[in-house]
Amino acid sequence: MGLTNNDIFKKLRVALKLRDDDIVKICALVDFKVSKSELGAFFRNEDHPKYMECGDQILRNFLNGLVIHKRGVRPPKKKED
Repeated sequence: MGLTNNDIFKKLRVALKLRDDDIVKICALVDFKVSKSELGAFFRNEDHPKYMECGDQILRNFLNGLVIHKRGVRPPKKKED
């Protein structure tokens, strides 16, 4: 069986040593709001009653924010005359 979005999110969190506050700030870089309690639900075991599946939109926004967090904001493209 392949990895779920929750598995990917958990592995990135551990590999990059991110706390919930860090993840909230990273998501805010792309104007995406996520709460700490929502994050806690993503990182729970699948058999836990408050487990929540991480959707594609949440993971995509986190990854886009992570790019900005690590590389900085993309400089504007130069117009060709």
